Amino acid sequence: MPGKKLDELPSDIKEQLEDGAQQIFLTALNSAQEDGMDEAAAMHLAWNTIEHDYEKGEDGKWHRRPQQENITHKSVQSGGN
Repeated sequence: MPGKKLDELPSDIKEQLEDGAQQIFLTALNSAQEDGMDEAAAMHLAWNTIEHDYEKGEDGKWHRRPQQENITHKSVQSGGN
């Protein structure tokens, strides 16, 4: 059902995700369902979204991945004509 709210997430998801991750999960879930995905596919997409920035700890909960400080975002300029 599209348009779920945080308090409507299943308790097992709430227990695994911190507040910020719950909001990311919910936004991805609702967006996928609004785009026509069924609930199972939308849940899969929402978990994939979480896995991008979070990792599952030994405690069974998802924790934000540490930022890698050695990554630089340099633009490449090509030579003119």
